[in-house]
Amino acid sequence: MAQAGFQLDRDIICCSICLDLLRDPVTVPCGQSYCMDCIKTHLDEEGKKHTYSCPQCRHTFTARPVLVKNTMLADLVEELKKTGLQAAPADHCYAGPEDVACDFCTGRKLKALKSCLFCMASYCEKHLQPHYDSATFKKHKLVEPSKKLQENLCSRHDEVMKIFCRTDQQFICYLCLMDEHKGHDTVSAAAERTERQREVQQRIQDGERDVKLLQQEVEAINGSGDKAVEHSEKTFSQLIRLIQKTSSDVKQQLRAKQETEVSRVRDLQEKLEQEIAELKTLSHTEDHNQFLHNYRSLSALSESTSSINIRPLRYFEVVTAAVSEAREKLQDVLRETWTNISLTETQVDVSLPQPEPKTRADFLRYSRGITLDPNTAHTELLLSEGNRKATNMGKKQSYSSHTDRFTDMAQVLSTESLTGCCYWEVERRGKLVYVAVTYKNISRAGDDSTFGFNDKSWMLYCDGKTYHFFYNSVCTPVSGPRSSRIGVYLDHSAGVLSFYSVSGTMTLLHRVQTTFTQPLHAGVFVYYGSTAEFIKVK
Repeated sequence: MAQAGFQLDRDIICCSICLDLLRDPVTVPCGQSYCMDCIKTHLDEEGKKHTYSCPQCRHTFTARPVLVKNTMLADLVEELKKTGLQAAPADHCYAGPEDVACDFCTGRKLKALKSCLFCMASYCEKHLQPHYDSATFKKHKLVEPSKKLQENLCSRHDEVMKIFCRTDQQFICYLCLMDEHKGHDTVSAAAERTERQREVQQRIQDGERDVKLLQQEVEAINGSGDKAVEHSEKTFSQLIRLIQKTSSDVKQQLRAKQETEVSRVRDLQEKLEQEIAELKTLSHTEDHNQFLHNYRSLSALSESTSSINIRPLRYFEVVTAAVSEAREKLQDVLRETWTNISLTETQVDVSLPQPEPKTRADFLRYSRGITLDPNTAHTELLLSEGNRKATNMGKKQSYSSHTDRFTDMAQVLSTESLTGCCYWEVERRGKLVYVAVTYKNISRAGDDSTFGFNDKSWMLYCDGKTYHFFYNSVCTPVSGPRSSRIGVYLDHSAGVLSFYSVSGTMTLLHRVQTTFTQPLHAGVFVYYGSTAEFIKVK
């Protein structure tokens, strides 16, 4: 019990600003006591705003409060000092260079435990207590300690910015709302945060989904690569065994031929050596009759051996040439095959999707100049303005024949192929225009050549009164403000295609989420008497 009472006495004689023992204690009219220097510093700061309040209970004063020396507390502090009582906190409680310091501590400041978005100040544990104890602070918003509280104040009016101007995309205070932001599209910062929070959550979900897709892609690449290595090793092993077997067969054939030819030549050689020996014996015969008798029998043998012609054996040269030719052909096949493989695009498309722009200025950062390809234009379409404008004249124009030309529908494609992120705008006039994107291999004749009536093109139907979206012959009604200008945004790698009505603002008409397997081309269909122009946007 004695210890509890001692703790109570210590709390009473501590300054709630510096949290140390009171020095020259004084009392303000609301009854709270502080160090003389601490409360003077606090009131000096408050005086700059022409308002005064108690830092403990937040009681406000119409004029700077008179400070009255509290002699009882002064005596009590002196008495307790004699007992060696110290009220200073541990060193680790003080704010360092990287910490948020308490705004109400004087001298050496303590670490802030929370920041208040209403008071625009940060508090240590001691100075924060009134926010928990007093109903006055019940609606105050406490957050983690922040060094950026001043960023929430309007630089012009020194008021808290609780409003978000969507027109200018910035935070403002209520005074700004009555001044330069009057008439703008504004919402509370909390409402804007709620909407953006949904977008953040969606991006987190999309990101997590993409991470899973990328992991699946890694697994697919590894699996495919392992199979390819296994197959190539097996194939080359088979090829090596085939070459080794062929080499062994050729070697056996060569050796067999070699032995046959050597055996034939040796047989003939032995016969000749035998004849030579017999001729030598004959030449030494002294009996003339015997000599002539034996000579006639030797003459028949000589006739069979005298026709020998020494010439190179061509068989081995033929085999050598055939083997060399096979080697060169195999080298050529392997070299050509590997070159073709090396030149083949094998890069996996894993680019991250870009967040879709919000304002027209954001869209224009992706603007792409579009020109129309005369070789694809239907013969009734007249191209002008540097091949950016197509007009249906209702009669045949002077075009040469070309395999890329549309023959049944008054359509034309862009010269440029489109990948990555791009944006363009089409100004339409007249009764009917289709605004489309399509693969280049779309049919050029028949019903399958019409934009939106196949699986190779996506089309927005615009007749001046209604919008309809077509893909693969499926029609989707589209609502939105009428405008003569249509904006088209494409994120090819993300599979996003969006159509916008462009006037004073941009309004989304229809968005497509798919997978594009080829580069795309912009295209338009132009009804008789109508025009479609790809605008140069900046």
